[in-house]
Amino acid sequence: MAKAAFMITGVKVEFIEFPVVVTPPSSTKSYFLGGAGLLGIYVGVRGLDVDGEFVKFTGLGVYLEEKAVASLTLKWKGKTPSQLFESLDFYRDIIKGPFEKFIRCTKVRTLEGSEYVRKVSENCIAHMKFEGTYGDAEEKAIQELREAFKVQFFPPGAGVFFRQSPNGALGLRFSKDETIPEHEYVVINNKPLSEAVLETMIGEIPVSPALKESLATRFYEFMKIDNFNI
Repeated sequence: MAKAAFMITGVKVEFIEFPVVVTPPSSTKSYFLGGAGLLGIYVGVRGLDVDGEFVKFTGLGVYLEEKAVASLTLKWKGKTPSQLFESLDFYRDIIKGPFEKFIRCTKVRTLEGSEYVRKVSENCIAHMKFEGTYGDAEEKAIQELREAFKVQFFPPGAGVFFRQSPNGALGLRFSKDETIPEHEYVVINNKPLSEAVLETMIGEIPVSPALKESLATRFYEFMKIDNFNI
């Protein structure tokens, strides 16, 4: 492992350890941890039964190809973590950047696959409609996404791995623990949906502000490293 990897650390979210670097089985490509954070809601705010209780659902970790740092450095080096955090364009450059993202979503509490994908698909559809990118192809892609999740069950520690390619492919893997499965369960080829999945996590209306803050803080440090590599 190259020198830069020893200068950064993994992140722990609840009981979930997000390592510095991951390499999926059957792949020669490695990804470094851009940031990690918790997804949860205050159920009292959402009108559920327990007033004010913060319910934790998922730990999220966003991994990226090594070249992401050089790509983002050109525009964002010198900005403070606060400036990065406040800039939607910074996160959009991550979402739409010409490098792969590998997203790990590990469950903190038990969730049915159908329950999880219902909210994910609702958020993605809302974003694509707002952007004017939701059409017949995207509707079909959403159905593929729902089909993939409907037979899944996620106890605590189980997870979903999304591979988001800049060419528009969205690969899915499902695991009962932190282990990355060797093969992708399905690949959905639809760029608006692929980008929308990450947009809903770190974009304008993020499900995890903590993940956004982690990305801003860590990329501030990454961009100070000359010739960043893993």
